[in-house]
Amino acid sequence: MEATLRVPVTAIAPVAWGATYFVTHRFLPADYPLYGGAIRALPAGLLLILVRRAVPHGSWWWRSLVLGTLNVGAFFALIYLAAQALPTSIASTIMATAPVAMMLIAWAALSERPRAAHLAGAGIGIGGVCLMLLDGTAAVSLSGVLASVAAMTMSALGYILAKKWSAGIDVFSLTSWQLIAGGVILLPVAAVIEGPPPTLDRPAVLGFGYVTIVATALAFAAWFTGLRHLSAGTVGLIGLLNPITGVLLGAVIAGERLAPQQVCGVVLVFVGILLGQPVAGRLVTRLRTVRANRNDAAAEPHPARIG
Repeated sequence: MEATLRVPVTAIAPVAWGATYFVTHRFLPADYPLYGGAIRALPAGLLLILVRRAVPHGSWWWRSLVLGTLNVGAFFALIYLAAQALPTSIASTIMATAPVAMMLIAWAALSERPRAAHLAGAGIGIGGVCLMLLDGTAAVSLSGVLASVAAMTMSALGYILAKKWSAGIDVFSLTSWQLIAGGVILLPVAAVIEGPPPTLDRPAVLGFGYVTIVATALAFAAWFTGLRHLSAGTVGLIGLLNPITGVLLGAVIAGERLAPQQVCGVVLVFVGILLGQPVAGRLVTRLRTVRANRNDAAAEPHPARIG
């Protein structure tokens, strides 16, 4: 993949996930998050198999199961528990710490040392998310916080393991079998907890069409493509486009008014994301090189004038 396309392709995922909040609340049936996760994951995985018809072999069988559990099955279940116990603002703020978790896990698992710019970007971005979403009035449940932290940690671990195990596997196979495994895990849990599957009307079918094709098949393929070609810190910071998308869609489509505090938060999140991008690193390196050359030139003795 061309280097200039890596960041925009990766950004497809958090933008699509951010729009999922709006679609879910407007069009999808309430009180069926586990069935919703299974309906998202299974058809999306089968759709990607049509693009790349490859059957897992060797260790990829159990790795698909592990990644499907971490990135899809357990993740959706824990998000469900967090959504029941926490306001969306608190849950989203906890999930915004994922870039730091990804950087630390990548450091341990891949020896990928986080750059100072990535850590600074994560700090600024998390601060921006807090400004966007927190108003100081939301109630906090310990069980909800633990579920949200567990969801964030498990998905961060799953993403890094996918990055580590992706060598020699095309991105469509990497993504499809995770989604299928996660969907298969979710179905019996949904049947026990939620009972019979929901009846879907036309808006719900269209809504699931979006979350399945765009926010799951396309988004996960784009996300794992980014993880393959970019550092964990860079990809994690791109993920902060998720809460920004949700806030901006609320303002543009739902007519929600942005407070000055939220506008400042959006700006800070964008600054944090930009700090961790390769172009920012190249710009800093170029500026340092120019400064060093100027210092060297100033230190060189000038030849005496002959007059």
